[in-house]
Amino acid sequence: MLSKNTQINRDQIEMIALDQLVPADHLVRKIEAAVDFSFIYSLVEDLYSTKRGRSSIDPVVLIKMAFIQYTFGIRSMRQTIKEIETNMAYRWFLGFGFYDKVPHFSTFGKNYERRFKDTDLFEQIFYRILKEAADKKLVSSEHVFIDSTHVKASANKRKFEKKVVRKESKAYEARLQAEINSDREEHGKKPIPPDKYEKEENKEIKESTTDSESGYYVKDERTKQFAYSFHAAADRNGFVLGTIVTPGNVHDSTMLEPLVEKVIEKCGKPNAVAADAGYKTPAIAQYLIENEIRPALPYTRPRTKEGYLKKHDYVYDEHFDCYICPEGQVLDYRTTTKEGYRQYISNPVICKDCPLLAQCTQSQNHQKLIQRHIWEPYLEEAEHLRHTEENKIIYARRKETIERVFADAKEKHGMRWTTLRGLKKLSMQAMLTFAAMNLKKLATWTWKSPEMA
Repeated sequence: MLSKNTQINRDQIEMIALDQLVPADHLVRKIEAAVDFSFIYSLVEDLYSTKRGRSSIDPVVLIKMAFIQYTFGIRSMRQTIKEIETNMAYRWFLGFGFYDKVPHFSTFGKNYERRFKDTDLFEQIFYRILKEAADKKLVSSEHVFIDSTHVKASANKRKFEKKVVRKESKAYEARLQAEINSDREEHGKKPIPPDKYEKEENKEIKESTTDSESGYYVKDERTKQFAYSFHAAADRNGFVLGTIVTPGNVHDSTMLEPLVEKVIEKCGKPNAVAADAGYKTPAIAQYLIENEIRPALPYTRPRTKEGYLKKHDYVYDEHFDCYICPEGQVLDYRTTTKEGYRQYISNPVICKDCPLLAQCTQSQNHQKLIQRHIWEPYLEEAEHLRHTEENKIIYARRKETIERVFADAKEKHGMRWTTLRGLKKLSMQAMLTFAAMNLKKLATWTWKSPEMA
């Protein structure tokens, strides 16, 4: 039977406590029960004066406001304040009553500029929450999963200037240069002087006139934009163990080493590190194996042109340091380049009449050239480990860990794009987003429902 509500009780006066309006299993109750946010006071006490000025907004309230924004995926602090004004659960979480005035939306931004900008406050908060989870035995750094995702910058992709800048040195560059010169000396070659590495190390980039610290990112013909890269490491339970933010044009592989170092420092040394094909480089394989960390890297198909012999068709003889082609010819060592590749060349006189010449090389002088990185043995060991059952199990968990972390961050926590500008602010966003995700997981997993009366 159709019924109509004839009683409008909008003006009804009732005696009720704010606590009664918050559902017993609301996420804010779980978060409040999981973490005591009073630890923030000790982190910020040096940023406030104890004798001068007006009373400040409670710093715990400021940080909790940011956590509301990033936990519930609210697009801005302005919108967050509007939500707090009408949402009783948010008011309860902040400790506000029905009639308490909510701070202006610019309050957090002003405090960031005046107090928090050049500090590591958000990183300390991130690791404090991670420690809470570790203390409850929820975090494991045994297997670490690393990847990166692009976050669209708040910048017009058509407003830019072309600039020539110096290439940044990679974390392993000094180590590589030392090994290159050692290898050249073993082969009777002169070492490459340091100034040779410094030459031609410039590149032309597009620099945004809106956000100069972002990087121009090209994925395909349709995806060209200014962006930032959020590099992150996660454990097998999906807890984020560390993060680094870079411009969007920085290659993923250059950030694995500093990210793993951060994980080792804060959480302990992992037994294995899993990453996708973008990280399958000689430098990464060398770093992981030398540090007794098991690399879990995927299969990568050969990049040889269709119809030509692949590199694995040529056999490397480690004892005589040479390659042998399918027809039995020896390719002898010629030199080691400043990029770290040993070059092996064939005898063009023999190659000229070879029946496989058309499948071997397009060289006009009928000479085959093969390059082998000085750290190639580490890459071959990583490829050997790929076939083991342990590696197959570890690598298969990437989709359940780091890939799910990024998917949830973008779909539920507003990380698909940013309204902030500059590396420092984007680092704050990354720390708060991943801290909120860790906090949400910690709160949900440790929540004990109140007993029914």
